[in-house]
Amino acid sequence: MDADVIVVGAGPAGMMLAGELRLAGVDVVVVERLPRRSGESRGLGFTARTMEVFDQRGLLPRFGDIEVSTLGHFGGLPVDFGVLDGAHQAAKTIPQSQTETVLEEWASELGADIRRGHEVVGLTRHDDRVEVEVRGPNGVHRLSAPYLVGCDGGRSFVRKAAGFDFPGTAATMEMFLADVRGLDLEPRMIGETLPGGMVMVGPLPGGVTRLIVCERGRPPRRRETPPEYREVADAWQRITGTDISHGEPVWVSSFGDATRQVTEYRRGRVLLAGDAAHIHLPAGGQGMNTSIQDAVNLGWKLGAVLRGSAPESLVDTYHTERHPVGRRLLLNTRAQGLLFLSGPEMQPLRDVMTELIRYNEVSRHLAGMVSGLEIRYDMGGGRHPLLGMRMPAVELVGPEHKTTSAEVLHTGRGVLLDFTDNPRLRRRAAGWRDRVDVLTAEPRGMSADGPLAGTAAVLVRPDGYVAWAAPGSAGDLPMALERWFGPAW
Repeated sequence: MDADVIVVGAGPAGMMLAGELRLAGVDVVVVERLPRRSGESRGLGFTARTMEVFDQRGLLPRFGDIEVSTLGHFGGLPVDFGVLDGAHQAAKTIPQSQTETVLEEWASELGADIRRGHEVVGLTRHDDRVEVEVRGPNGVHRLSAPYLVGCDGGRSFVRKAAGFDFPGTAATMEMFLADVRGLDLEPRMIGETLPGGMVMVGPLPGGVTRLIVCERGRPPRRRETPPEYREVADAWQRITGTDISHGEPVWVSSFGDATRQVTEYRRGRVLLAGDAAHIHLPAGGQGMNTSIQDAVNLGWKLGAVLRGSAPESLVDTYHTERHPVGRRLLLNTRAQGLLFLSGPEMQPLRDVMTELIRYNEVSRHLAGMVSGLEIRYDMGGGRHPLLGMRMPAVELVGPEHKTTSAEVLHTGRGVLLDFTDNPRLRRRAAGWRDRVDVLTAEPRGMSADGPLAGTAAVLVRPDGYVAWAAPGSAGDLPMALERWFGPAW
């Protein structure tokens, strides 16, 4: 075997997965068709959930000063994300190119083998491994590994070669995305619906302006090369009446509203993550964020199986947990597309939705859906409010230490937090000390009636989700430890 895992694609999902696998102690080779990072930034910023993910791996400082905001939208209708509880707000104007740079540097530091200018052109599945044919600078060669993960985007070669079903709806329109210098336009951070279509304007660092243009009635086109800037400028003038042809394009792209999701995220030893598993209208910047979270869910599970500490069935929970998240993503992006890309016939629904959003419960629901903060996994039953949810951000104070619920996850291991200094609890977890850290500490920073009120202990998975809590879980601690971390040693 050339590695434990071969990851195809060096975008945010592939780089995040490579880092997670290295934290788990397994060897990973990343193969990427492009010889260098493109520098293009289709995604901007992070949702609150992705901010939490980066915080739990100690990555946030690498992004420098991060501008955050509670301003959001659902289908072009303003939503105040400040109604959500949590330590993090959404990050704005962090270009995807910076995210890819940070994640690649992190994965490289951890020892990931990243090979650019290498394109996968063939795939063969065996009972004990997956073999790929790779065309690189020195010709064609083969790589093999027990597992292969396709993170190679919406046109994924891995998805097609491995025979994944990819049902959904084809694109019905074409939209332009462009970063342009030399424009002086008023920001329209939330899409503005006009008679001829929808436009968005956002300022980026370095005097660059981000444009999104959707001209109503424009049929979809399958392009082999990016569109010319004059097409963007012409569409902008038809919709807004403003001439922007003098702008200097940094890069231009086009996309559609196709909506598809694979029926299974795993076929034997081949798995998919990110856009390879789900494509959709890029509404609210959810695509990159969901892709990164796919990788975080999968990485520690593959690592545990490859180390021999957990049964292979643990990898199956990647599909059962993330497929519903992807399905929910497609649901909300289609709904948003109808709201802000349709014509005047949709105005009555927009007006009704605007009224509903004034209610905090409605705003919480929509904000939670778009931010990913609503995600809850099945942990086997129980009544504790945190079961299946992310561990909230709290300060943890012990007799001789002070840390946070994010810092204890930097190493990518599971954590048992003992809030009552219970020796019996720690003895019961002793058989998993090679995989799970045990910390005795008092949680601080939450209200007296918050979700940790009356909680004696919580078991937190490496991805930050609460797998067991006392009191309130249906099973006992050893059952939860064995389910998520394998048998005791």
